[in-house]
Amino acid sequence: MRVLITGGAGFIGSHIADLAAEAGHEVRVLDCLLPTAHGQGPPPHLDAHEWVRADVGDGEAVRSALSGVDVVCHQAAMVGLETGTADMPEYVAHNDLGTARLLAVMAEENVRHLVLASSMVIYGEGRYTCPEHGTVRPGPRDRQDLEAGVFEPRCPDCGELLQPGLVGEDAPVDPRNTYATTKLTQEHLAASWARHTGGSVAALRYHNVYGPRMPRDTPYAGVGSLFRSALANGQAPRVFEDGAQRRDFVHVHDIARANLAAMEQQASPEFRAYNVCSGQPRTIADMARELAVTSGGPEPVVTGQYRLGDVRHIVADPQRARAELGFTAKVDFADGMREFGSAELRA
Repeated sequence: MRVLITGGAGFIGSHIADLAAEAGHEVRVLDCLLPTAHGQGPPPHLDAHEWVRADVGDGEAVRSALSGVDVVCHQAAMVGLETGTADMPEYVAHNDLGTARLLAVMAEENVRHLVLASSMVIYGEGRYTCPEHGTVRPGPRDRQDLEAGVFEPRCPDCGELLQPGLVGEDAPVDPRNTYATTKLTQEHLAASWARHTGGSVAALRYHNVYGPRMPRDTPYAGVGSLFRSALANGQAPRVFEDGAQRRDFVHVHDIARANLAAMEQQASPEFRAYNVCSGQPRTIADMARELAVTSGGPEPVVTGQYRLGDVRHIVADPQRARAELGFTAKVDFADGMREFGSAELRA
């Protein structure tokens, strides 16, 4: 099978490219090598694959890259939280207009199988239950509560504190920032493309990804790399709120395995979304402690600080990916954190 991986020079895309090649597939990478993600030149691991330096919005370059391709694994995107409304046009141009142009050329070139990198951020807050009102959707948390150190969302009907649960793929979506909105738009565009062309789309909603080649000190840095950077400087990781925010930290090697499973499946014509997660809910404080122990650094400091708009808990149900893709995460949290504590990050 010949695979085109957009964004294949990046953190996640590069691991997918390596795994697909190890599995015997022909890999071609298309990446525009944005300086904010890659510095001034291609990363050394890119040399292991055939690659094209181009943007997904460049129709002629994409058309050429699609020659002989059986499946497109679309990882190219601007990621991370925007700094303000001024970033909106750039996010939309890269993530949504770029995806629309890619899909248009795929339709023209009769490439009908797409694996799309989506994200759990489209859900907003996770799934919550109220003892009296059952499953409810909380709104943004109140500043007064946050100032008082009350971090759990409240029931919109009675005001009682809610209990978090697992989010399934059919949960209502509630994107709360520009990046999240563009990821949801990518899903809608891909679903429309599938209906028009009879193609198949597996949209993989990644949860909190970590591992080797994770960006450091860039807009793409996640909480894990921020903790790593603090510890490398001899500083304690600073944990917001009370540290009890629940997440699902999934190793990048497992993310690559999920992509390979979706590429090889050749699904029936449809759009289908999958949570890609470890199934091992942990807290932000758990991650900070594990990394501190691994590095021999100072204990994390729980600051009580907060950011308006942050979600409290988002933990996924992994059952659909297990049943339909045959995917189950293999990397244990403690083992993964030990490796990540000394893994090479990308500047």
